[in-house]
Amino acid sequence: MPLIIPNSLPAAGTLEEENIFTMNRGRAVSQDIRPLEIAMVNLMPTKIATETQLARVLANTPLQVNLTLVRMESHKSQNVSERHMETFYKTLDEIKSHPFDGMILTGAPVEQMPFEEVDYWKELTEIFDYAAKNVYSRMFICWGAQAALYYHYGIKKYILGKKVFGVYPQRVTRPLNPLMRGFDEEFYAPHSRHTEVRREEILKHPELRILAESEEIGPHIISTENGQEIYILGHQEYDKDTLAQEYFRDVDKGLDIEVPKNYFRDDDPSKEPLFRWRGHASLLFSNWLNYYVYQATPYNLGELK
Repeated sequence: MPLIIPNSLPAAGTLEEENIFTMNRGRAVSQDIRPLEIAMVNLMPTKIATETQLARVLANTPLQVNLTLVRMESHKSQNVSERHMETFYKTLDEIKSHPFDGMILTGAPVEQMPFEEVDYWKELTEIFDYAAKNVYSRMFICWGAQAALYYHYGIKKYILGKKVFGVYPQRVTRPLNPLMRGFDEEFYAPHSRHTEVRREEILKHPELRILAESEEIGPHIISTENGQEIYILGHQEYDKDTLAQEYFRDVDKGLDIEVPKNYFRDDDPSKEPLFRWRGHASLLFSNWLNYYVYQATPYNLGELK
């Protein structure tokens, strides 16, 4: 079944070229199916790229998914037109009377700032509070995961001496958890971050489970037992060339940046990247939609309140 998006969303053309099944809302309402209602709070500066990446993995499922894009009203995006934001995005005020089956909240390039100094922190905490009451399962990615762990559990983030940058092997620690069904014992995940949350602080909270982690860089996937809160500390959704774009951008700026680890063939940036996380990305989001969204939420979303 398709992902339901506005027909004129820039991601629509890219997804169509890749033969990914999407449907406009006009056609969707003619079908006698209640689609899953998913909100995407997009904090990334590369709005259109992030929309496309997440739309791609959400569309790889037999379920019909209706995607609502959400933005921060208290922050003006610098890398995308205001017209794009006004056309395709809603604010918290516009969605707060509407419940959702699931929500994805992305990372943001503000990780080295204290949370309270981020200009939209107050609005973000309001979204956390809204989602806890009106969204059945919430998935937080990278900085979004760090922010939610800090807000909900007081788990701090720590500045690293060296940036975690590359594609790292992850070990599944709870293979019987529904989110990990079908995963290999070891899989790869892209990471790009200057901060970390520490394993020992997560383990102080018995309601949290570490589902996958790396010996080198620590926890990757964390969840509550009921799957209503999921924290992804890397970027399983990234495209093949996302880390390359980041690397060459910083090289062109003259910044001191290391070649992303385990990413280019033979760790040689003159060679193409090796795309080896795509299958597990699709599996992760399909498992989330199936086990923790589709099978768990009530047909009448009004019952969430």
